[in-house]
Amino acid sequence: MMRPLPLLLACLCSLPAIAAEPPTASPPPTEAPAAPEQSWIDVTPTPYGPMLMQQAPPPPYRDYQMNRILTPEEKARWLQMAMPMMSHLMQMDAREAMNYFALKYKAKPGVSFDQVVESMMLRANQLNLKFVGKNLIWKEFRAMLHDDKAPRVEVFSFCDIAVGRDLLKVIPEIVVFLPCRIAVMEDADKNIWVLTLDWDVTWLDQAGKQAGITPELRKGAMDIRKKLDSVMRAGADGAL
Repeated sequence: MMRPLPLLLACLCSLPAIAAEPPTASPPPTEAPAAPEQSWIDVTPTPYGPMLMQQAPPPPYRDYQMNRILTPEEKARWLQMAMPMMSHLMQMDAREAMNYFALKYKAKPGVSFDQVVESMMLRANQLNLKFVGKNLIWKEFRAMLHDDKAPRVEVFSFCDIAVGRDLLKVIPEIVVFLPCRIAVMEDADKNIWVLTLDWDVTWLDQAGKQAGITPELRKGAMDIRKKLDSVMRAGADGAL
């Protein structure tokens, strides 16, 4: 079954088109700004209603070429279509809904927080997954908010430099998801958890053909997903 995040991405790529408001009386028209060229995307009738679908290969692009800026009105239209669809798919409260976006493992009994972290670092090094930073957010809870009851929460950032570069060449906006992050967190019962965003990359089997992602790059993205999972499992197991 497709995970919610890639499913949302898929929904956003094939959403029903919103009909234009009926024209009303207005002052003499002024010259409007030219609409962006999107002849390769158009509305297509389907059994489920009109869908915005790709009609042809996208325009040529250069490495690291940023896409156009979407206007607030365009984003609002997309959200108006996306949110009702997601609300129908996920009739649950926010806690449970967010749970579907997380991949997590519970640390084995007896494995300490520091052992989880050390095991993760060792496994990442073995897999050539570069450690690029950490955020000791729980210390800020205590120092800035004087919250001495806050659980220990640390977020670690990793990156496959070659795959990250190649993805940015094709889709510069993917930088908002980089680097990959793994969190280690105590819960209310002092259990230790290892968590990350469950970015199930199987959606690339469909989207990759349209996004200019080569088979090699698709494999690289999938390998990162496997490496992150291995790092998380090593941490949860305390596999020093």
